[in-house]
Amino acid sequence: MGNGWTPERRAKQAKMIQQWQPWKKATGPRTQIGKDAISQNAFKGGERNMLSELSRSMRELKKQLDDFESE
Repeated sequence: MGNGWTPERRAKQAKMIQQWQPWKKATGPRTQIGKDAISQNAFKGGERNMLSELSRSMRELKKQLDDFESE
């Protein structure tokens, strides 16, 4: 194998993991507050979208103002 994991090493690791049983120790969020917090991990913000909408609204208002002034 190109990644350094020989079949023997893979078998040894599998045996050790079966002994450790790390899945029994993993908890993750248990409270609703923790679940709410963790649900936002991938959120990158929202400023860019809000600024885009604001810019669009400002252009629209400027156009309306220009139309009003030209009448």
